[in-house]
Amino acid sequence: MNKFNKQADSMIGVGLRHGHYDDVLTHSKAIDFVEVHAENFFAAGGAAGALLEQVAEHYPVSLHATTLGLGSALGIPKQPIQNLKRLIERVSPVLVSDHACFAWSTLPNTPVHAGDLLPIAFNRDSLQVMVENVEHVQERIGRQLLVENLSAYLAPAGSNMDEVEFLVELCQRSGCRLLLDLNNLVVNATNAGLENSLNYVAEYLQRIPRELVGEIHLAGCAPALPGFPMIDDHSQPVPEVVWDCYRLALQRFGSLPTLIEWDTDLPSWDVLTGEAAKARAIVAQELIHECA
Repeated sequence: MNKFNKQADSMIGVGLRHGHYDDVLTHSKAIDFVEVHAENFFAAGGAAGALLEQVAEHYPVSLHATTLGLGSALGIPKQPIQNLKRLIERVSPVLVSDHACFAWSTLPNTPVHAGDLLPIAFNRDSLQVMVENVEHVQERIGRQLLVENLSAYLAPAGSNMDEVEFLVELCQRSGCRLLLDLNNLVVNATNAGLENSLNYVAEYLQRIPRELVGEIHLAGCAPALPGFPMIDDHSQPVPEVVWDCYRLALQRFGSLPTLIEWDTDLPSWDVLTGEAAKARAIVAQELIHECA
């Protein structure tokens, strides 16, 4: 893994947000890598770019994009791909990822970005679009993509495949791998009214071939208000049900790069890295169980 010694599959990291830019450079290393939202660093030069290059001297960096819109039937404009490629060349990221969503359309004849991660229908037409888009991006950037499962608040009409079937075939046909967001699975199960989200996640994980998962995201969110869906706002510590899902994922897939996401109501750096320490302890526990 470039100049860093730790094996990629055992890395535990955190999402690096603006409120922690000073902390990541001034505190002792309690994490193995950081993830940044790629679009925040697309601009050439400037303080943000200099900061990221400085961080990359100390930690492996994962680039998590939100603008590609891999499921967009329109295709993906050249500029976002070129921006991502330039950033990859600058920081040599250990991982590159985006989401199983669409974002690009036309209004009326000009490509526009929705500014959100919009769900796609799980069917053969959507799958073909996403396979072609993922293959195109991977060819242009010269890297394998990790594609994250989405937390979605509506089910688009026209689905005749389930999410697991869709994502597994996407990986098998395009050569990408999955970024498995366990909190997204819990959110979707909760919003679907399922009584036991852990059972749903356990069945979901069992249907994914072991070699197709390249990273795990862990997060927490605010509880749903009565009559409203649970919103994946990344504002809370990882809840116990997601830690239980993580144990299941480790048993299924083995040790994988794992990231703590916390995007709103940011805690202190010590609290954030404390969540990473919990993940590390669970990995160690599962390794002990595996060897016993």
